[in-house]
Amino acid sequence: MRIAYRLRQGLRDILAFRQTVDMALVRAVLSPAQVSIFCRMTHAEQLHCVNVLRSVLADGQPTAHDLQVAALLHDVGKSRCPLNVAQRSLAVAVHHLLPRLDASLSRVERLDWWRAPFVVRRHHPRWGAELLRMNDGSERAIWLVAHHADPLHKWDGHPHAPLLARLQAADNAN
Repeated sequence: MRIAYRLRQGLRDILAFRQTVDMALVRAVLSPAQVSIFCRMTHAEQLHCVNVLRSVLADGQPTAHDLQVAALLHDVGKSRCPLNVAQRSLAVAVHHLLPRLDASLSRVERLDWWRAPFVVRRHHPRWGAELLRMNDGSERAIWLVAHHADPLHKWDGHPHAPLLARLQAADNAN
């Protein structure tokens, strides 16, 4: 686990209130219905997703609209149960340090206060894909959101794997 990276990420979340979200960029990419679900995310998650989009756009490759949508909405499933920095940090730490406990705590899709960080970490990709499906999402953007947290090797040979690789690289960099 990259502890320094996670510490920077937590600090960035804490200081997110000092930055504004580039809503002009968001509106240029998303449909009005998608902007509405984007706005359900926490301010820190919105900033993160805009930064993921900027990284995808800056990687020097042509960027399909579906990938742009997925970059902005890959974490929208977290809006089902917003978590604070401590809860997110706990879920990531347990996932990396105690994977069997993480699997046990996240298996049941109940959002009890003590289980929520683990459930959200595990299930937010599917929840996000469901939200995008209900809000003008293309099948490829929905697939990218649904699988953005999967191990990339799981999708070797899949036609969308190159886009997934770009999304994951941008997500991991931000």
